[in-house]
Amino acid sequence: MIQAKKSAFAGGTVKRGFEGVKEAFVRNFERLGETGAACAVYWRGEKVVDLWGGYADPARRIPWEEHTMVPVFSSTKGFAALCAAVAHSRGRFGYDDPVARYWPEFGKHGKEQVTIRQLLSHQAGLCALDGLELHRYADLDTANIAGRLAEMKPEWEPGSAHGYHTWTIGWFIGELLRRTDPRGRSLGRLLQEEICAPLQAEFYIGLPDEVPDSRLAKVRGIDSPLDLLFHLHEIPMALFAGFLNPRSLTSRSMVDRKQLVANANFNDRDMLSIEFPSGNGIGEARAMARIYGEFATGGEKLGLAASTMQELCRPAEPPASGWFDRVNRVDLGYSLGLWKPIPSRMFGSSLHAFGHPGAGGSFCFADPDLGLGYAYVLNRIGGYMDRNPRENAVRRAVYDCLKSSGEEE
Repeated sequence: MIQAKKSAFAGGTVKRGFEGVKEAFVRNFERLGETGAACAVYWRGEKVVDLWGGYADPARRIPWEEHTMVPVFSSTKGFAALCAAVAHSRGRFGYDDPVARYWPEFGKHGKEQVTIRQLLSHQAGLCALDGLELHRYADLDTANIAGRLAEMKPEWEPGSAHGYHTWTIGWFIGELLRRTDPRGRSLGRLLQEEICAPLQAEFYIGLPDEVPDSRLAKVRGIDSPLDLLFHLHEIPMALFAGFLNPRSLTSRSMVDRKQLVANANFNDRDMLSIEFPSGNGIGEARAMARIYGEFATGGEKLGLAASTMQELCRPAEPPASGWFDRVNRVDLGYSLGLWKPIPSRMFGSSLHAFGHPGAGGSFCFADPDLGLGYAYVLNRIGGYMDRNPRENAVRRAVYDCLKSSGEEE
């Protein structure tokens, strides 16, 4: 792995009082081996942190620039969920409605009464990739998967447990949105028209051709057994054991036998151009923080209903069997397609926060109690979810700065 040196730090700005965030960010390159990264923070509608550094393409020593964009893997799911929140705000569905009300073909094999809330909270048991027959990038596109999703059978009684719908949740959100939108728009188009355009935020699920390759960061991650050896310390042992057992729910839900979602493939324009809302979102860090910052402050520019904000801010509620995630094999909290803090796994300043991490340690979230939107993105992909020490250090610095200013109680 190529490590960035101090000279690789590029630049950016922080508002007075947030100097500690820049110090933590630079330290990631000097001491923690960060390769290329960017972070941004919006607070009460104002951009207070906008930093970038390292190499967009480490192999060729191409620096990370102000407008470099990077894939964020599962952090994409959070933006898909925010699209669903906007649709809910427009009255297109209720979270407690059965999915089959809007998608009749879904209502079979024990899924007749599955609610949208259960589905988005990873409680429907529709996480395994078995039988979906994924052979090419086009099979990952939301437009090509709906029929196969409808035929899936739950791995457990819906509502009784939860397990991370690693690759399937984005497809389910996309199909639900297409069927409830008056114009039948895809999730990627809804994202652009309903969220990104009003906020002038450059983030895509389905990268358009006009974005030049020169703006895209190259990611490197775990793409071989040898790579995995260097990242074992980043993966919880229970999760790793699940990966090793091909019959486990973890393996069946996370391991793509055709390697379509191998980390290196996210450097491929063909992969980035499809709408794969579980994993191929790409954009600028400031755009991601801007979007979450808008939701953190009530979503006025998006016309977000107060009732939808109340739903997003509600603390997560565990399924009947508790917080244990049958796929990730750790305790986690989910709600409405988003990660939520729980006492054993906190982020933000309270249980009202919501967001989503991505493979290797990117993290984007909203802290509505403080009116804060946060994004840390990177191209050195490893085994971390939300506990990447580089991202964690920057996140702590944000809250330390707020505490020092007297804003975090």
